[in-house]
Amino acid sequence: MKIRKMMTGTEKSLPAVPEFDRRMSREEINDLPLQRWEGPIQVISEHDDVTRAIERLQAEPVLGFDTETRPAFKKGQSYPPALLQLATAEEVFLFQLTPLGLPEGLRAVFTNPAIIKTGVSLAYDLRELNKVSPFDGQGFVDLAHEAKQLGIQNHGLRGLCAVLLGFRISKSSQTSNWSKKNLTPAQMKYAATDAWVGRELYSRFQTLKNQ
Repeated sequence: MKIRKMMTGTEKSLPAVPEFDRRMSREEINDLPLQRWEGPIQVISEHDDVTRAIERLQAEPVLGFDTETRPAFKKGQSYPPALLQLATAEEVFLFQLTPLGLPEGLRAVFTNPAIIKTGVSLAYDLRELNKVSPFDGQGFVDLAHEAKQLGIQNHGLRGLCAVLLGFRISKSSQTSNWSKKNLTPAQMKYAATDAWVGRELYSRFQTLKNQ
């Protein structure tokens, strides 16, 4: 499935930004202050709560986007996405996909080109979500693509946070079990942070483009 990048009609090729023309090292990133999302987190695990969450999401022009999947440690073993994260300016929604599947309301958000959904390495996330329930994704913007357009050498979420936002994010909960019913506070913070920084980075890229 192709990711459709939103075109504004005034888009032009972007010159490389000189201060980003080298890759920031892991050591340099680790020296930066650690930050995480500190706002409200809404965990959605029942269908009755989905409609109210979708109403809030559909009112937003830009959403930070990410998914989490239970890690597989054996050859040939794989799992479907277990958690979907969508961040607004005020709160982050965590949809537990194991009990929910991919509700129609979420698919409507994903197919709406007027709502930007932004994150890193979206092709894989969208391919896996399509296995849960097919949809024609529109309005998705991959931050790694935006970074390449600006000549930035770091393309992962953690590296982009360091280069563009001046802080680092924790990856300590990355390989935890995302399929379990009761997420730990650390898991919720980790998942919410990844979606939040996707939205923050998108805003930063828009500022750089307009300079």
